Amino acid sequence: MPGVLDGVTIIEFAGLGPGPFCGMMLADHGARVIRIERPGHAGRFGDNGNRDILNRNRERIELDLKQPESIEQIKELAKSADALIEGYRPGVMERLGLGPEDLLAINPSLVFGRMTGWGQDGPMAAMAGHDINYIALSGALHTYGRKGKKPTFPVNAVGDFGGGGMMLAFGVVAGILHARTTGVGQTIDCAMVDGAAILSAMTYTFFGNGQWRDERGVNLLDSGAHFYDTYETADGKWISIGSIEPQFYALLLEKAGLTGDPDFAHQMDQNNWERLKKRFEKLFLSKSRDEWCELMDGTDICFAPVLSLAEAPLHPHNVARGTFVEEGGLIQPAPGPRFSATPAPKPRLA
Repeated sequence: MPGVLDGVTIIEFAGLGPGPFCGMMLADHGARVIRIERPGHAGRFGDNGNRDILNRNRERIELDLKQPESIEQIKELAKSADALIEGYRPGVMERLGLGPEDLLAINPSLVFGRMTGWGQDGPMAAMAGHDINYIALSGALHTYGRKGKKPTFPVNAVGDFGGGGMMLAFGVVAGILHARTTGVGQTIDCAMVDGAAILSAMTYTFFGNGQWRDERGVNLLDSGAHFYDTYETADGKWISIGSIEPQFYALLLEKAGLTGDPDFAHQMDQNNWERLKKRFEKLFLSKSRDEWCELMDGTDICFAPVLSLAEAPLHPHNVARGTFVEEGGLIQPAPGPRFSATPAPKPRLA
């Protein structure tokens, strides 16, 4: 069965990280994504990059962009494409003769998706950068980490993938919907610094309303609270606790044998959080991760074991839902989200 984007054609200029992630999301759901690569640069993982999960479900063409005939081939492809995505620095596509003005002139309904770190304009637009830099400038990185410790970046999930590739995928689909209604294409300026800021909207809400201190590790959702954190267990593994609501907190205390303990009576008194965290640290070290799972699984505590990359695909819940799939001997996340009438096809390697 074809996916929800069956009939959509996307031209993707090969890159690293957020661009391929956007292309993967679109291709996962049935879009025809034609990935243009330089000769001899098919990827780092196996022949033709076929062990790179981000490259799955694509067609691939090798073109030397320094050759006029290659530029003409791309223009020919663009005539019938719905969208194009690229991740070069501002001005590169224009110098190739493949900028928005060039391609919209031959296909007025084309959606031209541009992925950069800093955006197409602004004083930093021409500078190099990576995820860590973009989330730093957005204010997001300042909020990640423990009290009194340096900022700790969440790998490259927030800038590259959440604020970058996923944001561009949304933009491309929205642009195509508009173009199909009006016949008018347009350019999408997708900057990872903007995306990281958007992903921090709730944090800015709390901060703007005086409910978030502008420092790390002292707030409700940044490891400040004893009831919203990770804890080491007796076997050197970890569990996660997220018992924010009072009824869930009461259940946590019950399962932990702390019901009626006066120390834990005032959940939201921040003056007590650090002291209560130390008590929890000692308590959770008294049992193994499996023992805590046996006590807390299946309850409304808001509990889950912290699973490794090797463990997560084997967890019964993930197995039951098919959260991970295997293709070509490579375990990988299954496409998402899930559509009832037009489910995504099974992924295929590049």
